[in-house]
Amino acid sequence: MVKNFDEKLDEYAHLLVQIGVNVRPGQTVRLRSEVTCAPLARKCAAACYDCGAREVVVEWRDDFMTREKYLRADEAVFAEYPAYMKEQLDWLLAKGSPSLAIVGGDPELLKGVDPKRIQTWQRVSGQATKDYFDAMTASRFQWSIGAHPTPAWAKKVFPDMPEAEAMDALWDAIFDVCRITGDGRAVERWREHIATTARRCETLNRYNFKSLRYTNSLGTDLTVQLPDDHVWEGGSEKSAAGIEFVANMPTEEIFTAPKWDAVDGRVYAALPLALDGNLVKDFYLDFRGGRIVDVHAGEGEDILRHSIDLDEGSHYLGEAALVPYDSPIRNKGILFYETLFDENASCHLAFGSAYPTCVKGGADMTEEQQKAAGLNQSINHVDFMVGTADLSIVGTTHDGKEVPVFVNGNFAF
Repeated sequence: MVKNFDEKLDEYAHLLVQIGVNVRPGQTVRLRSEVTCAPLARKCAAACYDCGAREVVVEWRDDFMTREKYLRADEAVFAEYPAYMKEQLDWLLAKGSPSLAIVGGDPELLKGVDPKRIQTWQRVSGQATKDYFDAMTASRFQWSIGAHPTPAWAKKVFPDMPEAEAMDALWDAIFDVCRITGDGRAVERWREHIATTARRCETLNRYNFKSLRYTNSLGTDLTVQLPDDHVWEGGSEKSAAGIEFVANMPTEEIFTAPKWDAVDGRVYAALPLALDGNLVKDFYLDFRGGRIVDVHAGEGEDILRHSIDLDEGSHYLGEAALVPYDSPIRNKGILFYETLFDENASCHLAFGSAYPTCVKGGADMTEEQQKAAGLNQSINHVDFMVGTADLSIVGTTHDGKEVPVFVNGNFAF
């Protein structure tokens, strides 16, 4: 049994609500959760009301029902996005409602499912919900993601442990990397962490690099050009109403947007990728003129290719994130099989959409203006990990000066 579990779970719920989403009095909050994650979701709902929420709109998911649908539902179901689901999102968006998601599903939930069914649904749902998720990535409202272990997830992370022990071990890991000890001071520790991250963002923004070159012993040799007016972000951000929030709990990353049509070379994944209910392992991507021109994976290549082929924008990068190899999550020595955690244990890239806030004034631009400013457009966004203990990243300034950004997997400054 996890020591001081009840105190830590309470502390986690209040951290997600007060620092993650930062719920304000009178707001209607969207709360999404797997049914198995109900203990944390219920505490988060209560914490939202403690902060003065007008209402908490709960959306439950069930891994069993999701898999059954993908395996057995009529084919036509995946080509239709129900109008009532879109209407609810439009209603929440009109209210500027904060969103809190609790993840914790089976990393291989959709193993064996026809990838075409997955791709069809992603295209249909992506188009139907584009306005909502465009607003989210532009930080028009607060949003955050937390996690709750489930038996399938815990056994994937700790396969040699009995289920109960694996659940406890995963809870311990989540609490640890989220700076939760049960002493009630997690909010204070997170404010210090946010301030430290902000100082590093300021340093990167002062350099205003023209490009970054990634190399390591896996064979990565990738040059990523950056938009002229790019912005490095990390830790916390602010909504359109000026409310500070933290999108991922935990977070160790500092990120910006690559120039969508100016990425060249090869990059190797450093960790397996949990993608669309499947695992993709031992893969690399080749880029030319920004576009992915070749893909290879030791396992799950068809899943990866289907994701890249989701739309034209999925063939280009939308994010470049820096995470020190010597970070709290990496130092746990655990592969979480959950992007929320694994992306914060490793420098990563993402193919698909860029965050509009990663260029100056981007959130107020039209899509055409964002594209012209260097931001990629897509209904997809898939993070994959590239950081290793020997990763080198060298930044080149606009006057040609080369500056070490990462040396042996960690920040050089």
